[in-house]
Amino acid sequence: MSTHVPPRSSRREFLKNTGRLGATSMLAAALGPRVYAAGDEAIRLALVGCGGRGTGAVADAFSTTGGPVKLWAMADVFENRLKGSLANLVPSYADRVEVPPERRFVGFDGYRKAIDTLRPGDVVILATHAAFRPLHFEYAVQRGVNVFMEKSFAVDGPAVRRLLRAADASEKKGLKVGVGFMWRHSKAREEVIARIHDGAIGDVHTMRIYRVHGPVHCPRRPAEMNELAFQIQHATSFTWASAGFFVDWHCHNVDVACWIKDAWPVRAQGFGGRCYPESGNQFDHYTVEYTFEDGAKLFAFSRHMNGCWNTYSDYAHGTKGSALIMAQLHDPRPVIYRSQKMEPDQVVWQYGRPDDNPYVVEWQLLLDAVRAGRKHNEARRAAMADAVALMGRIATHTGQYITQDQVLNSDFQFVADIDNMTFETPAPIHEGPDGLYPAPQPGVTKEC
Repeated sequence: MSTHVPPRSSRREFLKNTGRLGATSMLAAALGPRVYAAGDEAIRLALVGCGGRGTGAVADAFSTTGGPVKLWAMADVFENRLKGSLANLVPSYADRVEVPPERRFVGFDGYRKAIDTLRPGDVVILATHAAFRPLHFEYAVQRGVNVFMEKSFAVDGPAVRRLLRAADASEKKGLKVGVGFMWRHSKAREEVIARIHDGAIGDVHTMRIYRVHGPVHCPRRPAEMNELAFQIQHATSFTWASAGFFVDWHCHNVDVACWIKDAWPVRAQGFGGRCYPESGNQFDHYTVEYTFEDGAKLFAFSRHMNGCWNTYSDYAHGTKGSALIMAQLHDPRPVIYRSQKMEPDQVVWQYGRPDDNPYVVEWQLLLDAVRAGRKHNEARRAAMADAVALMGRIATHTGQYITQDQVLNSDFQFVADIDNMTFETPAPIHEGPDGLYPAPQPGVTKEC
């Protein structure tokens, strides 16, 4: 298996540095009719959800080695996003983008049409918002197509169960499924967590994970704009669409903490609130206390405000020492300390070098597994990590102690019939007379 990884870059850096809509002649040339050689062995990709995450995932797939990869079909509910994704990809990857007009699908049913263009052994990238992930994953599994799906994965308990059922079916069919938890394939994190599992800091009793930075603004809806379309375009600010800030953004850190502990928390309670009314229909700060079966604690901090201390970092504490798991997003630089004092004179081990690009590593592992017929399926773990993140959000929004069993067995749904949603469907939540969306009310709000 090839383990070569190109120079480090993030998906956002790719989107920032590639060409824009001005590359008209190159775009036209790349998207014209192609003549395919007999015995074409390229792995074909279908991109469902053409925003930044999906476009970046295509670039990451193109950055792998081991055989040719082509972008074959695309789908999105918004035509401008599909066109924008093409315009970003073509300048750098014109020879690998083969998406003529007949394989560009716009609308809520576009995912089916895009997946239907693939052969067994090809891969669909599911990169829409979480509300649609179980539906799209289920269809891909029915069609026998390999999957790469971005986080987050489900917005409520019934959606998690649907995802788990599809995960079971994908395992039985031997499909390869990669998920957007790229930190599971970070060499730096792998090494520090292996050392923790070997007892480097003793028994882990406390973990702290942070994602605290500036706010994400949700503008007022233009009066003439369809409310459902508005909410999908600003999905991060709407719980029904993306699962909300806490789940969609913090689920990476939650997953890593559960990896460290090698267990899922069994209950959670949380506190939160909203200082910025432009937060859609959710809070802009969350503090969640998770409890594991053995009594160990995970404290998750998520805050999106200006003028405050910012960090994006993870820590673990044990009976014999402590560990920095991630110092910053793109360069984790983990360290193990002999005590709870995380100071230079207490260091017993440090990774001390730049990490490989885990965005590319996760794709290398998936495509190598496809080519070699090797087992590779991360869907079940993705669903469980999502359920843990949901547990924290639900506990915070409702003000209740929430258990893992409550989430996994809940009948609460934000959208009862996501399969048949169209732009004629009423939006799941409506703005108030002031143009703002109501925030959760702990003690009143129900999400479980």
